[in-house]
Amino acid sequence: MPRPLRWLARLLTVLVALAVVLAAVGVWTVRQSFPQVDGSLRVAGLTGPVDVLRDRSGIPHIYADTPEDLWVAQGYVHAQDRFWEMDFRRHVTSGRLSELFGSATLEEDKAIRTMGWRSVAERELPELTDKTRRFLDSYAKGVNAWLTANPDASARSLEYSVLKLQNGGYKPEPWTALDSVSWLKAMAWDLRSNLEDEIDRSLAATTLPRERVDQLYPGYPFDRHEPIVTQGAIAKGRFDEKGEPQQQGAAALTRAAETLGRVPAMLGTEEHDGIGSNSWVVSGKHTVSGKPLLANDPHLSAQMPSVWYQAGLHCRVKSDACPYDVTGFTFSGVPGVIIGHNDRVAWGFTNLGPDVADLFLEQVKGDTYLYKDEWLPLQTRRETIKVAGGQPVTLDVRATRHGPLVSGVMSSVQPSGEANAVALRWTALDPGTAADAIFELNTASDWHEFRAAASLFDVPAQNLVYADVDGAIGYQAPGRIPVREKGDGTWPVPGWTGEYEWKAAPIPFDLLPSVSDPASGYIATANNAVIDPARYQPLLTKDWSYGYRSQRILDRLSQETRKGKVDADTMARIQADDHNGLAEFLVPILLKVSLAGPSTSARDLLRTWDGSQGLDSAPAAYFNAVWRHLLKVTFDDDLPEAARPSGGDRWYEVIRSLPADDPFWDDVTTKGVVEHRDDMLRQAMASAHQELSDLLGPDVKAWRWGDLHQLTLTNGTFGTSGIAPIEALFNRGPLPVPGNKDAVNATGWNIQKTYAITSVPSMRMIVDLGDLDKSRWINLTGASGHAFNTNYWDQASLWSQGQTLPMLTSAAAIKQATTNTLTLHPTTTP
Repeated sequence: MPRPLRWLARLLTVLVALAVVLAAVGVWTVRQSFPQVDGSLRVAGLTGPVDVLRDRSGIPHIYADTPEDLWVAQGYVHAQDRFWEMDFRRHVTSGRLSELFGSATLEEDKAIRTMGWRSVAERELPELTDKTRRFLDSYAKGVNAWLTANPDASARSLEYSVLKLQNGGYKPEPWTALDSVSWLKAMAWDLRSNLEDEIDRSLAATTLPRERVDQLYPGYPFDRHEPIVTQGAIAKGRFDEKGEPQQQGAAALTRAAETLGRVPAMLGTEEHDGIGSNSWVVSGKHTVSGKPLLANDPHLSAQMPSVWYQAGLHCRVKSDACPYDVTGFTFSGVPGVIIGHNDRVAWGFTNLGPDVADLFLEQVKGDTYLYKDEWLPLQTRRETIKVAGGQPVTLDVRATRHGPLVSGVMSSVQPSGEANAVALRWTALDPGTAADAIFELNTASDWHEFRAAASLFDVPAQNLVYADVDGAIGYQAPGRIPVREKGDGTWPVPGWTGEYEWKAAPIPFDLLPSVSDPASGYIATANNAVIDPARYQPLLTKDWSYGYRSQRILDRLSQETRKGKVDADTMARIQADDHNGLAEFLVPILLKVSLAGPSTSARDLLRTWDGSQGLDSAPAAYFNAVWRHLLKVTFDDDLPEAARPSGGDRWYEVIRSLPADDPFWDDVTTKGVVEHRDDMLRQAMASAHQELSDLLGPDVKAWRWGDLHQLTLTNGTFGTSGIAPIEALFNRGPLPVPGNKDAVNATGWNIQKTYAITSVPSMRMIVDLGDLDKSRWINLTGASGHAFNTNYWDQASLWSQGQTLPMLTSAAAIKQATTNTLTLHPTTTP
């Protein structure tokens, strides 16, 4: 995503003009782009009539007679509500933001052109199945039918009216199947696992010896936090969920990964900017209905509008020719449902987080690079970037056998030592089959078909949980996960030696961990370790989330199922759980530290605190402030700015593991004084008291976590313009929200900045396989991408309170909830 569009701040004349426009025709301009939701329309590309039924939240359920008509209609409806978002995304994924916003986004374009997302999509599209390509084309027809019907900027959305003031010549081009496939590359980039950790380790090593960097990445606490899969091993060339690990593995892949498994357990992970997720499934033996329940809430950066779009896609008569009856969360710009359920099965995602990207340090001389004592020619291509209001810019992209050289276009990736360039090897830079997987998931009818669909979901690798109406539950780890000749992917490696190459074939799908119908009756995933490496090779990654959320979910499920049968309301309460997983360790230590002065009254808040982080909690406000200051005073003096802690459960484990006299506790800026743990704890408590007194007043009992921990829903383009009147058009909030970065209700914030929320459960879904109409869902914002539309952010208040809406699927229930009906007709009579 681009930096704040500061180019607007320089256009004072635009601001004046905008004020005049809004005063004169603002209301008319805004409303002109609102979609037609009643009556009928002619839509090119259809072969028969399609009904679009919307409820009071603007959520559409689409009914058609053929799959092609279903995707044409989905493309049309997506464009009705979200075309600016779609158009912006395709400019991101093709490295063409500068065509919209000028030179301010040139560096972003250079980085994306260097990685070549669009060129990968161009190679991927012909390799997809005929069916997938046909459906992608049908979707594009629907988008383009809407574009043709809305040629004026003001008819498309308010963003185009604002853009026209600075870039009056811009006109959206037709949508293509490539635009949809390219968006999947952006999804893969957002979920790219441990690349930031690899960079941060190297940055930390510029000021610290390697052994001290290792302290900042502890191993996963398998003794306290269960992995997802607790049984099984590779046997006879596949993962056997009832197998036991062998001391001498016979499989060739296991032998090839042996070196990786012997590498010392140096490091762990911090989630990338709060990117994570929760999902779990409970079998019918524990539920009121006797059928499974499945819950999912992916954690992503907060966006306005939400990255998700709720929809139902239904064949009027389900048959082999038209097999779709699916409801769930979609991506505008991509046909099908990404997460949801059909009439037989439900599925959810969390980020698996395998190590699928490596940085190779390279020695480059002129147009050659060193590899195994030979100077080989660099692969080159020239890109031309069009710039609104300026001259085109040429970019020469260079690559080695390992991938594109990114050190010239990504400021955080720089060479060191003998190297003078850095190349990126990433699985998403090879063609994949994720687009095929979407349509196969949407029609899966049992565990076997679900696993077949999962095998196609190669990039990004996700934890998939499963439940069906027959009572089965399961988990599958899919993805294209590399096998390395040497190394474990935690540090950048020299590319010129040839020692750290990836094997030609990734880990075969049949060797990836899975489990079905476990004896416990439930499965939980929350970006925690998939399986203990003591029982499983090859290496998936060493950089997991540390299991605080997953273990809390397991503990809650255990408690609830011991009390009795559970239902969707139980699942919703667990999704809203705001318990702080570090409190039980750190609070007793804080209470033992000698402390004097006014800070003692604040610390007393912790004496009876239960660890919950609700809006009205004074202890939660104080504890989180202490945590923020503790990390800053302990580590900021030791680490370069880019590698300093932002928070998260990796730092929980670091603090737990540091001895009281460890050198990290010492403030290196105080010459002649050596501080220890209690000194830093004392300073953090005092600083937290002072900060909250300044922010919230001197009465410690009146402090509220919700007064600090708030979410502003920010539009990713004009919402970051730096000009308040423009931002006010598109941004909403702030909303006080409970939770914390590593609570189950994972509302993340950056301790280096403020308590403002940066990452969130981007949606919540609970599927009841006993009665699909009793399922529940909620989106972060709303169905509409049009500012001032009723459905622009109507779900946000419910979302912030942990509430949900009915997730209906039967024709009768949908009809009863319908408030608007639009019928789409072909442009010609068959």
